[in-house]
Amino acid sequence: MTEFLWPIRVYYEDTDSGGVVYYANYLKFMERARTEMLRHKGFEQDRLRDEANILFVVRSVEMDLLQPARFNEQLQVKTRIAESTRTSITFEQHIYRHGEEKPVCSGRIRVVCIDAQRWWPVVIPEEILQEIEA
Repeated sequence: MTEFLWPIRVYYEDTDSGGVVYYANYLKFMERARTEMLRHKGFEQDRLRDEANILFVVRSVEMDLLQPARFNEQLQVKTRIAESTRTSITFEQHIYRHGEEKPVCSGRIRVVCIDAQRWWPVVIPEEILQEIEA
């Protein structure tokens, strides 16, 4: 799959006392980009829960903070599928300042598909895998 791009603006609430993005907020930015990527592909998370009885939950995170982003900067999250299995998807995500080539943050996030009632891993529906890998 090609990269999915999602713009982010750094708000005051995203920063710490030093005026830079608080590290945990990069995870929020990445989460928003993954959600928007699924939405772009036609899959709303609430409909997946209500109609297909599945959820995607984070299983593991690896994140590198490479340089600080600051209040009011425009960032862009680049997201791509790095790997998929029958029950999980690993996303590779990089956050860049608008117009720059070196990322401020990079991460690999593995999500697992689970049954929304039992909270047990289940096979990702084929139509979802086909669409996100296209």
